[in-house]
Amino acid sequence: MASALASLFTGRRVRPDTAMTGEITLSGLVFPVGGIKEKVLAAHRAGIRRIILPERNQADTEEIPEDVRKELEIITATRISDVLDAALERLVANPPPPLPPPPVDGARDHAQQPEPAAIQVKEV
Repeated sequence: MASALASLFTGRRVRPDTAMTGEITLSGLVFPVGGIKEKVLAAHRAGIRRIILPERNQADTEEIPEDVRKELEIITATRISDVLDAALERLVANPPPPLPPPPVDGARDHAQQPEPAAIQVKEV
């Protein structure tokens, strides 16, 4: 998800030959996850040859069969910046759209923001 949002924000595409897994904290650290062998083997069966994994999952790659490991480029990451450097293409393919202009003289745009509805109270 973080890579997709970064791609949208920067206009740089996520590399189509890359798979990734891991958890990212709000401070940008990449935490390990389980099931690395199964995830990597599934990516390999799908034709993916570049895998980004959390650094702390490096030991789990020993469980992957040697013949599969030889065909893969496994990249480890400790921070979100490592993930984005490896996952996003270098060239900007689709620049993000420009921001809308600010309202003139602080006037409120009535077409986009309707007035709140009045609440009517009936006495019983």
